[in-house]
Amino acid sequence: MHRWPLSGFFPVLFSICLTAALAQDQRVADSLKVIYAEGNYSDEQALELLRALAFNERSDLQQAEAFAESLLEIAVEKNDLLYQYRGHLQKGQIKLQQGDLELALEDFFRSLDAAKRADYQPGVGAAHSSIADIYSINGNSSNAVQYYNLAIDILRNNADTLTLASVLLNAGEEYFRSGTLDSASTYFAESKSLFEKLDYPIGIAYNMGNSGMVYAEEGRDDDAKEAINDAITILEELEDYYAISDYLTYVSDIYFKQKDLSSAIEYAQRSLSLSQKYGLKEQISKANQKLATYYEYIGDQNRAYSYFKAHIHFRDSVNNIQSVQQMADMRTQFEVSQKQIEVDLLNQQKKTQQVVVLATSLALFLIALLAFGLYKRYLYINRTKKIIEIERNRSDALLLNILPQETAKELKSRGKVQAKKFDLVSVLFTDFKGFTQLAEKLPPELLVENLDLYFTKFDDIVVRHGLEKIKTIGDAYMCVSGLPDPVMDHAHRALLAAFDMIDVVAEMQSKITSHTPLEIRVGINSGPVVAGVVGSKKFAYDIWGDTVNIASRMESNSEPGRINISEHTYQMVKDIFPCTYRGEIVVKNRGALRMYFAERSSKMNAVRTINI
Repeated sequence: MHRWPLSGFFPVLFSICLTAALAQDQRVADSLKVIYAEGNYSDEQALELLRALAFNERSDLQQAEAFAESLLEIAVEKNDLLYQYRGHLQKGQIKLQQGDLELALEDFFRSLDAAKRADYQPGVGAAHSSIADIYSINGNSSNAVQYYNLAIDILRNNADTLTLASVLLNAGEEYFRSGTLDSASTYFAESKSLFEKLDYPIGIAYNMGNSGMVYAEEGRDDDAKEAINDAITILEELEDYYAISDYLTYVSDIYFKQKDLSSAIEYAQRSLSLSQKYGLKEQISKANQKLATYYEYIGDQNRAYSYFKAHIHFRDSVNNIQSVQQMADMRTQFEVSQKQIEVDLLNQQKKTQQVVVLATSLALFLIALLAFGLYKRYLYINRTKKIIEIERNRSDALLLNILPQETAKELKSRGKVQAKKFDLVSVLFTDFKGFTQLAEKLPPELLVENLDLYFTKFDDIVVRHGLEKIKTIGDAYMCVSGLPDPVMDHAHRALLAAFDMIDVVAEMQSKITSHTPLEIRVGINSGPVVAGVVGSKKFAYDIWGDTVNIASRMESNSEPGRINISEHTYQMVKDIFPCTYRGEIVVKNRGALRMYFAERSSKMNAVRTINI
């Protein structure tokens, strides 16, 4: 789904025809370049001409950015707050299309500041909407909706119908992304009505394309393809390649859902070629991701891997927002300090007497030198702080991947971790039957890749059910329920996680054709354990005790696709999960132990977790 860029259109100040600037159109930009090159206009006329050029230039985003920069230079020189607002808004939209979210956000904040100082409410609404776009791209739906609705409230009280229609379109997209299709359709319908009254082709095209995406989610695939292809036809005439690239990938998804792989690949390739030609990083990443998925589905692993690598490369090249408030504060502080230095120097020059010109010049030189040194130190300190913060965050994230949160905090604060005893937890083991024989047949890269696919799915399941992953040993996976935070339903959680793991393995086997399907065995035992951290160089969080040993024996005596549980676990779950008695196994130093197969139950979905 494509986000609508706010135009920031305002009445033409001179006699040349700019009425076509109501819609983004490369042809308008090409004609305006001729007028701009002739140079027969005043500074006031140049402001509107440059704004129209920055808005309509679609085929060369670098040139569009240069037009916006020129617009801002004149606007700042003339102290024209309205055109400072318009220039920063256009520049931010260009940066957004280039995938540089941080710089786009900075310009949107500058645009908002200029609109507020000019007391221009339509501009305040437009800037709020652009900030909402950044939240939307970063997946912060609640903030995005809040900013969109704030913008809509402001714009409904003003006469700027075009900007209101644009914001309604973008808000509808956000509701679509969050799955609220009724609200999305309502916003699209209102936006389309306003665009049609304005005879605004590009706005109508975006509404057609976005409505097509709603049709696709509702299962109306033919209506969806028709609406999106009609939108693409209009956008091709207007040379709006950013939107076309988005819509092409969505049509490819529809064909993929219909099992028309050749058409799906064709549309994704068209999107990739178009986005590569015009340097649209976000669209390049999306198109590569789609192609990787399609080729993986048809079993062409080499092409799938190649496209996936390209997707990762371009995805990582798009800058994410790190700290909106920090960036805004730094920007404000920098501008204030620069203005203050200029005022101080001007006042000093006015007060300077002719007889002390030499002394004053020397003093100013020393002050400037000192200010430069302090400024350089300020930049150095800020860069150092950022580097330290980034590295600290990385180390914290790495530590949390190895240790539970409370254990990591204890290790950071004390330098060591005190071992703890937990009176009652449930330990879960899994492994794959026949994995050793499979390992002898598969190339090591493919073996590790497949194993990583399974264990990544297991990690998600463990987090979802509130378990703690302990470690993997070869093809064995070990986790525990009930620590570091004790819970009463630890055995229930362990069984729910085990059933999910079995389902995931079964589902993945239907998609993997490169080797003999793997079969999973699961064992669970409940009882006391001791947990702690071992090692002083490479930390490892582990648990010990007979409970762990018996859980391992339960797993080794299980069968493919089954969950083998001990007597202790059976007593805790028998009221919810049907269990089949299997007999006894002999465990060293413990004698004969009873074991059971746990079965699925209609009561599974009614199990509720209760934290102590």
